[in-house]
Amino acid sequence: MRRRMVLGALPLLGACSVLNQDYVEPRRYPLAPRRPGASVMGASLSGGRGRNRKTLLMRLTRAAAGLDGRLLRSVRADGTEATEYYAEWTAPPAEAAEDALRRWLVDSGMFAAVLAPGTRGAVDLTMESELVALHVDLGRGVAVCSMTVVVLRDTSQFGTRVVGQYAETATVPVPPDRPLGPDAQAAGMVAALAAVLGRLEGDLRAVA
Repeated sequence: MRRRMVLGALPLLGACSVLNQDYVEPRRYPLAPRRPGASVMGASLSGGRGRNRKTLLMRLTRAAAGLDGRLLRSVRADGTEATEYYAEWTAPPAEAAEDALRRWLVDSGMFAAVLAPGTRGAVDLTMESELVALHVDLGRGVAVCSMTVVVLRDTSQFGTRVVGQYAETATVPVPPDRPLGPDAQAAGMVAALAAVLGRLEGDLRAVA
């Protein structure tokens, strides 16, 4: 009888240990870099190319494998992956990167309009994008971001054809503190995404 009472108490003790754990408030970070020189209202300060500017339809940004979750990701020196269970992005990374890219291109003034799927406006160019990498490389002490972009044009004579294809990667140093805190990780990845968007802006000027 005594043994049964001891065994029966074990699950209760385990439950008590879980209930007694302190609640940890998750930290949430916006993945929202802004183009340098952008106005508060989002209008471009760099100017466009007059009436010859094209319209650009942005399709939804895809997420590479492992980038569909919100938790901050890092890669250790041995190549294994780590996540910050109490630190996350305010939106899925690919969704946030798409929104940031859209605002960045609007602020650049390169296009007459940057349109969303389902638009009824006339479309000159269509852009497909993918967020390929977004993490902190702990071995190298850098934040890493990679994106790819394909620009398409519909023509009555040749159908849909590719007019531009670009892949950009940027790394930004992060503080060498160990362990590296989520604030520094998030800031590094936001800066890396900003660098990638700046390079994509330069690429897209060739087709704008």
